[in-house]
Amino acid sequence: MLVDVARQLFARMGVDNTTMNDIAQASMKGRRTLYTYFKSKNDIYQAVVETEMDNLYKMLLDVAAKDLPADEKLMAFIYARLDAVKAIVFRNGTLRANFFRDIWRVEKVRKGFDLREIELIKRILDDGVKEGIFAMPDVDITALVLHHALKGLEVPYIRGLMGDTISQRIRRRDNVMNLVFNGIKIK
Repeated sequence: MLVDVARQLFARMGVDNTTMNDIAQASMKGRRTLYTYFKSKNDIYQAVVETEMDNLYKMLLDVAAKDLPADEKLMAFIYARLDAVKAIVFRNGTLRANFFRDIWRVEKVRKGFDLREIELIKRILDDGVKEGIFAMPDVDITALVLHHALKGLEVPYIRGLMGDTISQRIRRRDNVMNLVFNGIKIK
């Protein structure tokens, strides 16, 4: 409950403008209770980001568990992930500014999520190799590259720089599918 109250306050007022006292008052708990669970506002911020990352991971687990061929599952995974990250950032209001301004703070908290996500991608790729859909020299490196490529797409995707109209989305999806499944060919 304290984490959710803090998230709402951070979203409305910004992390920098929210005090421990604000969180205690909004949660109808004493400051002493708040300090029992969290040493500082930074600890609460980290708990907020961890909670968001855990929710994202659970959603990605659901996508990875779908009964789909590996190629369809991978594309569903990519777009579900990008859409979910965008929704998290927008749901958290002024956290959006902190997300872009203090990316290293978020990255520190994200490390555990990143490792779990890479494992999910590996599972999808392994399934694709076993199904005869994918062929790649190294599943581990491919999963790592895909993970980092997705992280690199987050900010442009969130900012809408990858097209928001239906035709732009279809063209983007076709291009992403071509890049993921065919790579860049040398003529």
